[in-house]
Amino acid sequence: MTIGLVQGAAAGAMWGLVFLAPQVLHDFNALQLSAARYLAYGAIAGVLLAPRARSFARAMKRDDVLAVLQLALLGNVVYYLGLATAVQCAGGAAAALVIGLVPLALTVAGARDPDAVPLRRLWGPLALGAVGTALVAAESLRAGPPDTTPLQRAAGLAGAFIALACWTMYSVINKRWLGRRPDVSAHDGALLVGAATGILAVGLALAAVALDTLPRKSGDVLRLAAGGTVLALCASVIGNACWNRATRLLPLTLTGQLIIFETLFGLLYGYCWTRRAPTGTEVLATGLLLAGVAWAAAVHRAGVVPVGAPLDRAAKAPGKKLWVCPERPSKRKPWHS
Repeated sequence: MTIGLVQGAAAGAMWGLVFLAPQVLHDFNALQLSAARYLAYGAIAGVLLAPRARSFARAMKRDDVLAVLQLALLGNVVYYLGLATAVQCAGGAAAALVIGLVPLALTVAGARDPDAVPLRRLWGPLALGAVGTALVAAESLRAGPPDTTPLQRAAGLAGAFIALACWTMYSVINKRWLGRRPDVSAHDGALLVGAATGILAVGLALAAVALDTLPRKSGDVLRLAAGGTVLALCASVIGNACWNRATRLLPLTLTGQLIIFETLFGLLYGYCWTRRAPTGTEVLATGLLLAGVAWAAAVHRAGVVPVGAPLDRAAKAPGKKLWVCPERPSKRKPWHS
């Protein structure tokens, strides 16, 4: 569980950069940012997969191809279009607020999984997360971007809710797919999704070029390419691999809580970029969000039966739902060999 929590926090640290990029590259729209990031992601994934391309092609089944395409579309293309629109139109804090609702959505979505902790035992952590999210909401809506209209802020919030729906579906599909293919490593899973995302990003790039009416200097293009490459390497390749490892080690009802780290790191990077300290309300919200994650982890840890241990503990606690920690992967033949 500790390894899973660390991997989830690391993924949040990488993903938090996606809240900063639209502010740094504010002269580019969401479509252009998405195209640059995912073209770079596809290129990096393609280079890393190239030496084993034939093995992957033989091992991939029709269901695997469909799952990878769904993950690329939901978890990358549509998700980041919605998120980048939210950051630019409603502000980074407002976007982080809506994404902060992901823990609740994922907990409900994973409530029926065999390894899930009953919802009645998670009401406390969820309540802390909800209060923390509400505090961030109040602060962000009070101080939104000064150069945006109410209609633009509404469009930004709509984009954030689209991102929320996409990420919830992505997390559920990703966990199911990785569960069906235990022979797919976390890193290879992220690269396969990256290759599919790169293919989809070609359409985004063509649309971005066709719709761009502003004159661009070579320096602007290089700046966009550099930003997209940093996001691709950190948020997509590294962040997605860390998330896949956490997904393998933890139940969905707990991994959902770890999305809070994306919100927290997104806020932290925003404070650094705008060179301001968090307000008292934001400090209180951060404390509540972290307390909610710690509480959720404690609830799940109390229901863990170590691998190889006798299951008589269940008999001593009638009605208590226990889940068994998966064994750490041993040395085994790679799935693509």
